[in-house]
Amino acid sequence: MRRLNEKKPLIGPAELTRLFASLAGRRALLAVSGGPDSVALMRLAALWLEQGGADGGAQIFVATVDHGLRAESHAEAEAVGRWASTLGLSHEILLWQGAKPQSRIQERARAARYALLRAHAHSLGADYLLTAHHADDQAETILFRLLRGSGIAGLAGMQSETKQAGIMLYRPLLNISKKALVAYCEACAQPYIRDPSNENSAFARTRLRALLPLLEEAGLDAAGWARLGRRARRAEQALAAQAEQAGTKLEKIPVNDGFHIAAASLRHLPAEILLRVIAAEIAALGSGRPPRLERLESLAQDLYAALRTGAHWHRTLGGVGFSLRADGLLTLQREKPRRRGRESATAKASDWPAGAAVL
Repeated sequence: MRRLNEKKPLIGPAELTRLFASLAGRRALLAVSGGPDSVALMRLAALWLEQGGADGGAQIFVATVDHGLRAESHAEAEAVGRWASTLGLSHEILLWQGAKPQSRIQERARAARYALLRAHAHSLGADYLLTAHHADDQAETILFRLLRGSGIAGLAGMQSETKQAGIMLYRPLLNISKKALVAYCEACAQPYIRDPSNENSAFARTRLRALLPLLEEAGLDAAGWARLGRRARRAEQALAAQAEQAGTKLEKIPVNDGFHIAAASLRHLPAEILLRVIAAEIAALGSGRPPRLERLESLAQDLYAALRTGAHWHRTLGGVGFSLRADGLLTLQREKPRRRGRESATAKASDWPAGAAVL
């Protein structure tokens, strides 16, 4: 490995050790697109290995996903390979093969990128996948979710560590600005690539990114977004813990594909906790896909009103049927599979009382 000995390090040795401490004794895969943020991450990882990380048994690999969406993409991926080799890191190009989508390109390219990276990490025996999301990305993410009406969990922004399909997704640079990462590359005379798609106003994220400098002028800078994220995360953790505790206290009477709950055990719950308890039961009994927040809020609001008035009430959401009887018993049952054609029919109307709303 080339000795880096950088005269103007982005962070000091102690912070460098802290950033990569989770990788000690592990295999990790770095996702490096070639932009200044991911190239800076690659240099920092190589520096950490040089300063003792490798002595602890850590192994770091680099991969670049070539989406094939631009003519230059493969040459750029090869350039990343040369830079990785100079730093003593092995590199692989992962190709997104097959027909490319004509709509929602960024969203689908992102899904394909993570699928390829996770598969490659598994093939290497790596249990960590590192990405170079930085403080500006965090601000953009929180603003994006805010404009879409996200709840507290969304406003918490990206987590530094998230488990996905058996791989720990780690974002060590969330507290470092893009400006600092660019300056670091330039101070090291490290080449990097500018992706023109990041400037394409056809993409919602690009248009949103243009708002951040205006908000910064008004006083809401990256540090402010990070502060909002931390506070939202703290509130989210408290609410999640309270909802989990409330869920464990429910006395459930098993029935076929579900259970009964005494409505009295739910009436005292704050509306937000009731919503979260419902969401957890839908996740456990239903299709496994979380319903949209607006639909979940609508169901929770109606159930909350029915619990207070003792009204007879029926609703379905996320593959789970809810039925509140006048005697105060709430039944949750998994919906019967819907089938098509002569051999099968959709769930019978008699399976749930008249008036059940399928959302």
